[in-house]
Amino acid sequence: MIGAIDIGGTKIALGLVSDEGRILCQAVLPTEPERGFSDGMERVCAALLKLLAEAGAGLSGLRGIGVGCTGPLDPFSGVLGHNADTLPSWQNHSLVEGLSDLGAPVVVENDADTAAMGEYTWGVGQGCGRFLYVTFSTGIGSGAILDHKLYRGVDGSHPEVGHSIVDPNGPLCYCGARGCWEMLASGTALAAWFNERQPGARPPGGPGLSAREICALAEQGDPLAQAAVQREANYLGLGLANLVTMFVPDVIALGGGVIKSWPLFKERVQQVVLQNSRMVPAEKVHILPARLGGDAALLGAAQAWLHRN
Repeated sequence: MIGAIDIGGTKIALGLVSDEGRILCQAVLPTEPERGFSDGMERVCAALLKLLAEAGAGLSGLRGIGVGCTGPLDPFSGVLGHNADTLPSWQNHSLVEGLSDLGAPVVVENDADTAAMGEYTWGVGQGCGRFLYVTFSTGIGSGAILDHKLYRGVDGSHPEVGHSIVDPNGPLCYCGARGCWEMLASGTALAAWFNERQPGARPPGGPGLSAREICALAEQGDPLAQAAVQREANYLGLGLANLVTMFVPDVIALGGGVIKSWPLFKERVQQVVLQNSRMVPAEKVHILPARLGGDAALLGAAQAWLHRN
């Protein structure tokens, strides 16, 4: 069995996965990064040991541990970068060292890369030589498999396509640039645009409607929600057109909460891609919803371990 761990700013998912890509058992913990890195690692180790006991196995049954983690990190040392803002107090700590008490070899990757590897092996990317995975949720993340290998940038860095510039006159991003794809096409961006134009959607001071709620309104025929969906589809399409033009992959798999409403966006996205990717055979690039759904995180973390062993 492979121990699989997916670490996000809010929750940590854990599981035991077979070599064939079957999740045998799983659990979820709150991340609570404010409690400190050591506390988080102790809780993760205890939870994984509990799962092994439930599966009737001890540490000897654990081949290795794969970890997918949010935030900038070194995939070889497992050290989180100093700007890993979603995990305050975990910065500059090594996940490999933090899990060393379990006595199993540990592999760490960016969470978008692990999802890409899982979807490539067990999802819609099976058999592709050139495969991209893009997730649209709170932000936008991606992973690329080129010539059957995970693509890495200089020093093993993870490319941040969510921070490619789509509109240089667009909103200021927390990264310091203007008009990042993430600021225009994420679920957060969709909700912000709608709520700014319909502030009475919730009581004063309360949270606005979520991207999922806005999509549901669009399905019911609400004009503003439909306008928000069309705007979202345009920006989704523009960013994807850039990826199609640059990589011309066999398949681009789309994941994340926004893509649960893919039928609302599909037609316009395809139009925008074809209109803006005319120098390559864009019609041969398959843009599809990811298949693994909620299992992508754990299956991807397990695949990260298998990919390096």
